Amino acid sequence: MINYTDRLWRLMADVVERVPALAPLDMHRVHVFARAGRVDTDGPYATCHCLCLPTSEPGYYFWRDRATGAVTRRSEWFVMRSPVVNIDHAPIDYMVSVTLPRFCDQPRVSARKRAQYDGCPDWMVKLDTVVHELYHIDPERRGIRRLERADGTCSANCHGPVFFERVEEIVRAYLATKPDPRTYNFLRHDFAGLTGMYGGVVATTFRCFPSYPKRYIEVLDPQPDVPTHECRIDPLKLPRIPTHFTGDDLVMREFFAEGSRPLYRRSRFRAA
Repeated sequence: MINYTDRLWRLMADVVERVPALAPLDMHRVHVFARAGRVDTDGPYATCHCLCLPTSEPGYYFWRDRATGAVTRRSEWFVMRSPVVNIDHAPIDYMVSVTLPRFCDQPRVSARKRAQYDGCPDWMVKLDTVVHELYHIDPERRGIRRLERADGTCSANCHGPVFFERVEEIVRAYLATKPDPRTYNFLRHDFAGLTGMYGGVVATTFRCFPSYPKRYIEVLDPQPDVPTHECRIDPLKLPRIPTHFTGDDLVMREFFAEGSRPLYRRSRFRAA
């Protein structure tokens, strides 16, 4: 069976190695995993997740009276933290998730992509998506890449015409280096085609599938001794979720047009 996330990581590493615009990226600190995404539903084909954001400043939720505007109650103080992910003894700063089988079957439907890749084979849309997520990675590890305005300041948006133009430039620059077609040929096939050719599609997921490492809330203990509104304080009721992940938390899953099933732990498979 074809390991789709492994193929994607190798393709991303090849793009980073060949295109100077992405040369500062360290692919050994980038992990690729799969999420569920049916073809007949809406949603992203892929997403970039940042794990190197610093802990937030302390804060709390609060509620106001609609009539008077007075704060009637608030939550405990808390901070937002990023989960820790270490795979093969390497800290992971960014993750790229792909939704299967939706990623494999993405059509070229937007007017923008039709214009950008007019006359090009459909699989280049998938390559555009791959580069799109890579370009979201800030080489200085400050979060998701922000675009600069004309005056040199950073825009609050991470998308825009300039972003899409740069992604297309990287796609064309990569293909201009004449990479080995075996690196990207898997993009030419839809999900059904891959299943027929390889007997199935597998991908790396997290053991907590369909969940995955996410930024989480941590209640401060002790609570800050600072002046606040005199009101009722409600304790935060937080779900118990894992905050540290290693290779032992990775599982290989086989994906189908409808659903998926776990196969084995990634670390156990490698040891064999």
